[in-house]
Amino acid sequence: MASIARSSLLRQVAAVKPNPQQTLITNAARTTAFHTTSRRCLLPPLPQHVQGTVNDAAPVPEPSPSHGSYHWTFDRLVAGSLIPLTVAPFAAGSLNPTLDAILCATILIHSHTGFQNVIIDYLPQKRTPRARKFFMWGLNAATAVVGLALYEFETTDVGITETIKRIWAA
Repeated sequence: MASIARSSLLRQVAAVKPNPQQTLITNAARTTAFHTTSRRCLLPPLPQHVQGTVNDAAPVPEPSPSHGSYHWTFDRLVAGSLIPLTVAPFAAGSLNPTLDAILCATILIHSHTGFQNVIIDYLPQKRTPRARKFFMWGLNAATAVVGLALYEFETTDVGITETIKRIWAA
């Protein structure tokens, strides 16, 4: 079907020989037909002023152990520890509730820090202080609710690893 339509369109294009100026206008009209949305800035631009003078030193932020390399190292350690914690209950053949609780806590911490990094990266404090605060509080609330749900699932039901084992065998 597509080849039939394509050949007829090619014949129509080959039959008409417009001048170069008309071709430029036609191509521009074809291009703009595909651009259906206007270009809009989603975030307001940052302030465009210099604080201090040209000869002043750049401000250095106060060092904080919760930012930078310590934060990145902690994220990598948590992510790396998920591999053996996920495989260990199935490889050993024993379903230990303590190991299951550690796995749930590690997954919860990994998810929280991952979403926190997304909020920090995409909602800068300078541009959107209210939205960033709102999303941080939302993340903390969601983490607390999921933590409570995982605790209830671990204590009153079969647990994560047993559930995965049952789903895998089904």
